Amino acid sequence: MRAIISEVKPNSIAWEFELEAGDKIIKVNDKELLDLIDFNFETTSNEYTLTVEKKDTGEIEVLEIEKDDDEELGIVFESAVFDGVKRCLNKCIFCFVDQQPHNLRKTLYIKDDDYRLSYLQGTYVTLTNLKQEDKERIEKLNLGPLYVSVHTTNGELRKKMLNNKNAYKILNELDWLKKINIPIHCQIVLCPGYNDNQELIKTLNDLYKYKKIVKSVAIVPVGITKYRQNNDLKKVDYNVAKRTIEIVNDFNLTKKTNFAQLSDEFFILTHSDIPDKKYYKHYAQLDDGVGTTRIILDDFAKYEKKLPKKIKKEKTFHFILSKSSLKAFDIIVKRLNQIENLNVVKVIVECKFFGDDINVSGLIVGNDILKTLKNQENLNIVLPSIMLKPYTTSFLDDMTVEDLEEKLNSKIHIIKDFYSVSEIIKLCCEF
Repeated sequence: MRAIISEVKPNSIAWEFELEAGDKIIKVNDKELLDLIDFNFETTSNEYTLTVEKKDTGEIEVLEIEKDDDEELGIVFESAVFDGVKRCLNKCIFCFVDQQPHNLRKTLYIKDDDYRLSYLQGTYVTLTNLKQEDKERIEKLNLGPLYVSVHTTNGELRKKMLNNKNAYKILNELDWLKKINIPIHCQIVLCPGYNDNQELIKTLNDLYKYKKIVKSVAIVPVGITKYRQNNDLKKVDYNVAKRTIEIVNDFNLTKKTNFAQLSDEFFILTHSDIPDKKYYKHYAQLDDGVGTTRIILDDFAKYEKKLPKKIKKEKTFHFILSKSSLKAFDIIVKRLNQIENLNVVKVIVECKFFGDDINVSGLIVGNDILKTLKNQENLNIVLPSIMLKPYTTSFLDDMTVEDLEEKLNSKIHIIKDFYSVSEIIKLCCEF
């Protein structure tokens, strides 16, 4: 088990006990830990013991911890699972990992299908690799909500799309989750010619039968990179997107609910208005691009009337934007440019690294930005942290923010919360 500490928060209990990054938590209360779930469960009481292996000496220390009810230990782990990630046993026809170049860092080729990461971090699982002991643990600890990649409820079609003979049992797995009352959020990656049109209608109707546990259904378009080795998949174009919007709208209208929700890309592809916030209910699947544009626009509306008419010094900022983010930032940039002495330039970066059909911000890499801004320097560049590996300054192509700053001889400002405009307003308007 590798419960390795990556960060110790200042002035925390762990800091007082001189725990350091690199130290290993061996046991809590004499229990070996499988994952963060075990750690959280074992550390809920006000008193517990930690068995720690020090990184430099290998010495074992046993620490007696006493804390208040609302007090945390103050450590961050390198990984949420300590016994290794449960790997994906599928070979999905639309798998994005298989559509990457061969020279990226190793972690980008890891395909996980781990119910623990789904519970802890909101990653999607197919439920095709669950063992009986996994099911028993999910039920015993009531591990929900889970995020489930359904794609289709047609067993034979799902088996074909996932290339896994166990994939056909999706309705059995949903029956089991319903029986033990585990809430789930479902994902459908729409692949034209496979699970769209009538198959999509069937899937939505089948999932609605599980509305007691299915809290949302997100539909996202398949992503196809230039590295895909065959052309067996079609992209979601204007016509497919338009038809899918119609299907989902008709379904929701019939059921008098917003049970199914489309990612922003469908509305952007068809030049449609972004739905209002009622459509997205609790924004349950923001990380899948469902409602990002709306939440940014509504957040900006809270600040718009408070914006100054003028700022003291002349400032120019270059906003790094993907095609998918223009729907929101066309409006935001236009309004910011009405402020005297403020100049905001939209820099639309095409995703050349993965291919022209990829247009989401999270897949823009350092070299894409470098090529777009070549021959320019002394810029104030603003970009969202979604373009970077979490908790680092590295893009997907391993270029770092520091590298890019040096190559462009410019200053880069990272917006940490990319679902809000508060940092942007503060940066640009001197709030």
